[in-house]
Amino acid sequence: MTLIKRIFVAALLLVLPLAATAQEAMTEDRVRELVRETILANPEILVEAIAILEERAAQDRVTASADIIAAQRQLLERDSNAPVLANPDGDVTIVEFFDYNCPYCRRAVPAVEGLIEADPGIRLVYREWPILGEGSVFAARAALAARQQGFYEEFHWALMGMNGRAEERSVLRIAEEVGLDIDRLRADMEAPEVAEHIETSIRLADLLGITGTPTFILGDNLVPGAVEQDVLQRLVDEVREEQAQ
Repeated sequence: MTLIKRIFVAALLLVLPLAATAQEAMTEDRVRELVRETILANPEILVEAIAILEERAAQDRVTASADIIAAQRQLLERDSNAPVLANPDGDVTIVEFFDYNCPYCRRAVPAVEGLIEADPGIRLVYREWPILGEGSVFAARAALAARQQGFYEEFHWALMGMNGRAEERSVLRIAEEVGLDIDRLRADMEAPEVAEHIETSIRLADLLGITGTPTFILGDNLVPGAVEQDVLQRLVDEVREEQAQ
């Protein structure tokens, strides 16, 4: 919608309640005239009216996201092909979409680590979503393959804490440092479940309208960006309250 149309619709939102109380029938031309008169007499209403539109649009997006999360909850929270950290039997599940080359994902690490240390009821599901180039794809495939050697968690935190970009050489160097068998790792990276996990992440991100990393999902909330630990904890507490009702 162009700005001109948005302004007209916004002003109309404020004018219609007045029109509804008018005794005379309101023709389309009369409504347009009333809108113009209202704008000319009260130009400040445009800011308020556009704010109303934007608030309604934001609420519509939140409602749509919540509906999609509810429809995809089983796959989001209980996909057997997704790594689970912290407490596998926790009462609140957090799903994180991330990329090893995302600086904001790395910035969020202290908040995530602090949360799972402070709250033993957290169940953390990771969705490898490599969107920042070939190095990200290689890192995601290597991390998922590391599950076969029981090293996913250690390898994950090491990759998140690395300096510089995750590329084939740097990823394999860290893999050696944590004790992975590199030949086996390369072979396991070609396993169908590795590709399946990434493809599922792409499909879920598209359905949910996720546009960047990190993105967290808690209950019906979709939370983009590197949020602080206290924000995550507040959302966790809200989910617990809803579950208790």
